[in-house]
Amino acid sequence: MESIIGIIGAIHAHPEILVDACFALIALASLVTAVTPTPRDDAFVGKLYKIVEALALNIGRAKDLPPNRTPAP
Repeated sequence: MESIIGIIGAIHAHPEILVDACFALIALASLVTAVTPTPRDDAFVGKLYKIVEALALNIGRAKDLPPNRTPAP
């Protein structure tokens, strides 16, 4: 509990840490989605991949289609 209070205190004292952590998370998620092939969306990895895509801010037409989906006309 004391460590959580310490972390909150550090973030309150230096809010740029939180902003840097958010940008690092987005960059890491973007890297993972760019490097890995899109898995089938009905498997567990496919569901996890959707979460990583959301963290990477891959929305709309920026997303790759899974192999078991056909593109919309």
